[in-house]
Amino acid sequence: MKRVVFFLALAMVASALAVCTSGSALAAGAIKIGGTGPLTGGAAIYGQAARNGAQIAVDEINALGGVQFELNYQDDEHDAEKAVNAYNNLKDWGMQVSLGSVTSTPGVATSVENNTDRIFAITPSASAVAVTEGKNNVFQMCFADPNQGSASAQYISDQKLGSKIAVIYKNDDVYSSGIFETFKAKAGEIKLEIVSVTTFTEDSQQDFSVQLADAKNNGADLIFLPMYYTPASLIFQQAKSIGYTPKYFGVDGMDGILTLEGFDTALAEGVILLTPFNATASDKRTTSFVAKYKTAHGEVPNQFAADGYDCVYAIYEAIKAGNVTPDLLAPAICDILVKQFTSMSFNGLTGDNMTWGVNGQVAKDPKGMIIKNGAYVGID
Repeated sequence: MKRVVFFLALAMVASALAVCTSGSALAAGAIKIGGTGPLTGGAAIYGQAARNGAQIAVDEINALGGVQFELNYQDDEHDAEKAVNAYNNLKDWGMQVSLGSVTSTPGVATSVENNTDRIFAITPSASAVAVTEGKNNVFQMCFADPNQGSASAQYISDQKLGSKIAVIYKNDDVYSSGIFETFKAKAGEIKLEIVSVTTFTEDSQQDFSVQLADAKNNGADLIFLPMYYTPASLIFQQAKSIGYTPKYFGVDGMDGILTLEGFDTALAEGVILLTPFNATASDKRTTSFVAKYKTAHGEVPNQFAADGYDCVYAIYEAIKAGNVTPDLLAPAICDILVKQFTSMSFNGLTGDNMTWGVNGQVAKDPKGMIIKNGAYVGID
């Protein structure tokens, strides 16, 4: 009996060793990609979408054979300090390439770490200039804030969407304030009349009665909202309650409002936003991605999912072109990817012939979208 127990124990140990060896071999043969984003909390729609899109890309690439990826997304709750802690966890895990952070305030904090550690990063959607500024190894898949602000002003003017413009922005958020500043500058340049500018903060984003009254009293027929979807949803509700029905124009942070829990999507009817991704496009690449995303997650992917997907594929293309192997240390990979990104052209879900400058900002064309019958519809 003792001999049987002994051999059973040996078999169990051997089995455990085989599993460990197999797992280690897989990890050793895969390039480790890490990122942080709000997977819980008020901004979770963004983080979950970016992670889900990135994972679909990783699964597709791994199924091809050849270059293999291992993805690890950590929750930062849209908080800079927690994002740095999450980044350090990823570094301890052995991260070789980074997807940065999903939102701008955490993205500014983690980009400093990427630069110091020489770990290449490309963020799906942290659009503040400070994310890439002064850091030659941090890139953006999304439009930078200045591009969004100026492009929005030009689009409103070109399409004659409004003659008297109000702006409500969050003045303690680098994303919102950064877009506003370039919107204001462009509006002045093209003679787009801004009749009301009001602000809010993290602590005051529940009551917008003062801001809406100022816009209404000044005759604004369009309100520009450079913000995330949560405060925007309250603005729509509160404007309706006072019988104020202006047009609304948002930026990429508005993408996701249709899946906000408890939100009446009828309130967003007619809202226009600039985004690089159209989930209703008929090209094979988009239809395949949308179908896979719906199957896996039960909803239509937003721009942040598409950005996450594109980030992974852009990394994949650069890694292949640069002959990167998983045994290389992060700083060596960083040097190769910086060289590739500043010289290559990339076709993805969010744009064709995308290029990156040495400042890390992407060049691609935005698309105008309008919300109709609870769905995003292209208007370009």
